[in-house]
Amino acid sequence: MGVLRAGKPEGETQLVHRRRTVRTKLVPGPQPGETLMFLTDVSELRRLERVRQEFVANLVHELKTPITSLRLTAESLLGDPPARERARFADRLVREADMISRIIDNLRQLAELESAPQALEASAFDLVELVEELRPRVDRGHTLTIQAPGSLEVTTDRARLAQALGNLLDNAAKFSPPGTAIDVFLQPAEGGLRIGVRDHGPGISPEHWQRVFERFYKVDPARPREAGGFGLGLAITKHLVQALGGRVWTEAADDGGQVFLIELPAAP
Repeated sequence: MGVLRAGKPEGETQLVHRRRTVRTKLVPGPQPGETLMFLTDVSELRRLERVRQEFVANLVHELKTPITSLRLTAESLLGDPPARERARFADRLVREADMISRIIDNLRQLAELESAPQALEASAFDLVELVEELRPRVDRGHTLTIQAPGSLEVTTDRARLAQALGNLLDNAAKFSPPGTAIDVFLQPAEGGLRIGVRDHGPGISPEHWQRVFERFYKVDPARPREAGGFGLGLAITKHLVQALGGRVWTEAADDGGQVFLIELPAAP
């Protein structure tokens, strides 16, 4: 079972070798001189508290920069700059306001996905055609290659799958050098379908593979927001894929880069 670290007789302590946090409480026993100790495992509660604290800290960090920029730009406009400068400042105000709006929209969608089961609108469609429709998401200095066994009909919620794939394509384009390819492969898998989106970027160390699907998590916190995004796209993708009954994960590509994989079950 493990050994309790020495500490206060009552309160919280850790279980050696198990990395568990337990709450201890001492109460008088039924016999004179006896004392009973009750142990309550609060590890999950403490984990959720840490997640909440990290979420609030990250949200403050993400909103602070555009809000500060809005304030400074507004102060510059109050100084009655020349007309040419006013247009530049107004454009900056719009861009920063759009950034805040996107963060709020993403958080609202994430909250909806996490709070309750989502109603799906399943339909049959050609998956290759869907990926072709998403090609403009990576045509900004990249090429898109599609590997598939001809047409591939699937039955699922088209809009949700399109958003999940679009997020993965956006992510691949952000981390791939200009002029490189974004590779998408579509293939039947045991009991369903597998979709892969592979980039030719620097890759991700294995210790980050699970955490990249957490809200606001960034492998490189120093990466500019414009280049790395808000850290919400992969979290939304995970919940979208789960709503479709599938799973999403990432691993290193065989010859460099990173690949993100989606597995969806076969239509009932």
